[in-house]
Amino acid sequence: MSSLLTRVKLQQIKKAIEEGKRLDQRNLNEYRAFSIEQGAIEKAEGSARVKLGKTEVLVGIKVEVGTPYADTPNNGVMTVNAELVPLASSTFEPGPPGDEAIELSRIVDRGIRESEAIDTEKLCIIPGKKVFVVFVDIYVLNHDGNLIDASAMAAVSALMNTKMHNYEIVDEEVIIKQGYTPLPMNDFPITVTLGKIVDKLFIDPGLEEEEVMDSRLSIAFTGKGEICAMQKGGSGYFTAEQLKEAMSLAQSTAESQRKKLKW
Repeated sequence: MSSLLTRVKLQQIKKAIEEGKRLDQRNLNEYRAFSIEQGAIEKAEGSARVKLGKTEVLVGIKVEVGTPYADTPNNGVMTVNAELVPLASSTFEPGPPGDEAIELSRIVDRGIRESEAIDTEKLCIIPGKKVFVVFVDIYVLNHDGNLIDASAMAAVSALMNTKMHNYEIVDEEVIIKQGYTPLPMNDFPITVTLGKIVDKLFIDPGLEEEEVMDSRLSIAFTGKGEICAMQKGGSGYFTAEQLKEAMSLAQSTAESQRKKLKW
C-alpha cells in the first residue's frame, strides 16, 4: 500500500472507529461472517476449511507413529506448521517459512497445547519408545486479515474430526490394523484477536485494518473461559487499562463464538 493511500485509509479507518463503526459497517466487537467445512481433505486423518470474511484457511491433520520427547516419555507429540501459499497474497513468497508463518504456527500451537486440548497421555503406545505424533498443517489460501483466528478455528475444527488408526503391539512393534478411533480431546480452545488504533480496541481486524493498526493482541480461552495463551504483535503498546478491557472483550467474544460453534 502506498504511503499516500495508507494515510488516506488510516484517516478513514480512524473516523469510522471513532464513530463505533468500521469501513465494512461492522461494530467494534463484531466478527465477519464465517463458515467451517470439516472433512475437507479426504486423505487426511482430519481436516477443516474455514472462511472468515474473505480470509480462507485449510488445515490437514496427519497422525503417525513416532518417538516421544525425552522429557515427556509417556505423552504423544503434536507439531504445528503453517504455509502462506503465494497465491493467497502478493506479499507471500515461495520458500522456507518466514517470520509471519512461524509466528502464526506458534500462536495456534500454544492455544492448543496450553489448553491441553489433546489428551496426549492417550497417544502413548509404548512408554518412552512409541507414541502417536499429530501433525497439524495450516495452509493459508486467501489472506484478507486475521489469519490467527481463522487458523486456530480451522485447526481445532480439524482436530475434532481426526481419527487414529487402530493398532496392536507385537514384540514391541506397532502393527496398524483396520478401523479408526477418534483423537482423544479434552478441550476446544477459542482464540480471539483484537487490534488497536489510537485508543480504540476492535475484534477480528481485516487486512486494511491490520496494515494501519498500532498493535495486536491474540488471546486463547479454554472451554471454561480461562485464558491459556496470549500473544502481542505490532510495534504499539497496551496500557494496563486497555489490557484489562481487551481481556474482558475477548472473553465475552469467545463465549459468544463458542455458542455459535456449539463447541
